[in-house]
Amino acid sequence: MTETGKTLLRARAAAPRLAALGTEDKNACLAAMARSLAGGADRILSANAEDVAAARGRLSASMIDRLTLDEKRIRGMADGILEVAALPDPVGLELESFERPNGLSISKVSVPLGVVGIIYESRPNVTSDAAALCFKSGNVCVLKPGSDALRSCAAITELLRGAAEPYGLADAVCVLTGAEGSRAAAAELMNATGLVDVLIPRGGAGLIKACVENSKVPCIQTGTGICHVYVDGRADFSMALDIIDNAKTQRPSVCNAEEVLLVSRDVAADFLPLLSARLRDARSAAGKTPVELILDTEAARIISGTPAGPGDFDTEFLDYKLAVGVVADVREAVSHIAAHSTRHSDCIVTDDPEAAEYFLNAVDSAAVYHNASTRFTDGGEFGLGCEIGISTQKLHARGPMGLRELTSYKYVVRGKGQTR
Repeated sequence: MTETGKTLLRARAAAPRLAALGTEDKNACLAAMARSLAGGADRILSANAEDVAAARGRLSASMIDRLTLDEKRIRGMADGILEVAALPDPVGLELESFERPNGLSISKVSVPLGVVGIIYESRPNVTSDAAALCFKSGNVCVLKPGSDALRSCAAITELLRGAAEPYGLADAVCVLTGAEGSRAAAAELMNATGLVDVLIPRGGAGLIKACVENSKVPCIQTGTGICHVYVDGRADFSMALDIIDNAKTQRPSVCNAEEVLLVSRDVAADFLPLLSARLRDARSAAGKTPVELILDTEAARIISGTPAGPGDFDTEFLDYKLAVGVVADVREAVSHIAAHSTRHSDCIVTDDPEAAEYFLNAVDSAAVYHNASTRFTDGGEFGLGCEIGISTQKLHARGPMGLRELTSYKYVVRGKGQTR
């Protein structure tokens, strides 16, 4: 049997023990995990330094930023675990109850999913976020990090497992280190029906597509984020510039960063020069990376930039790049988003309440915004604690996936000898 297979068997065996663990014990174990992470910061940083050194020259600057840990980020990871511990337990809730005419009493009760596999790329913090959310919701997690972050994730997992060991639940947090090769381990995880209950991919379009198309284990599709901001003809320009700047540049390597800007034709001639000054000139003057503006034909008549190619409005850049297009009005903006969006997060900036309501009702994305940055699509920002991913599908879960989204339910039926 492969090492991956042995790990999956241990994970399956741990699932009933974790599912039976009470809220107080889960919270105590999570607190121990947070302390272990904070106390093991030097070990994590040493492993992370090796990952970053190996990635230089191969990954873009924004991807290196996603990979890099420092003491502040590790403290944030530990704090995230404590925030999850402080949230209400999502397991064992009576969602509804009713009594049948034959006297049967039926309750719908929340339960863990079981064993959750997570395949993700170069974001080591996903390791602790996923482990904490799964543990609090009574789920065993099997983590398959990308090779770029393997050392970091292995160090984090070792510390989390050590904290869970006194509870007999070290195997509630498992990591696949790719002893058979990274692709082979991922393929085995995707085919582990009967051992893994659900698979959640977190990463770029290629990873998600591979999981959705090849996994025999049920898969929750999480987002690539081709997120749009539409500046309406009745937008406050100052607000719009602040929102676009934040959505594009605050952290361009994440899935809720803006990738496409649409501007109403009514204001394009006045607004686009201000955009260029803000995202290019002002950032260059401040010693920051300027944003490359990739322009459709109409926008290119107003400001200079890179001519847009056929696929630029369908690309998740994850970098200091922004596709810019001019549209007639809110209806054309909605049509453009319907054709190019990944159904993640999309925003309208306007002072027109009718245009705002039309946009919010017509755009079919997991999160739609009026006058706010798309960067808020996040479990922590939504008050859900850290998240296990942003679901862009409609079945089971949609948007930031917190504790509730990591549960299913079962029917508990109580009778007095009834037969059918």
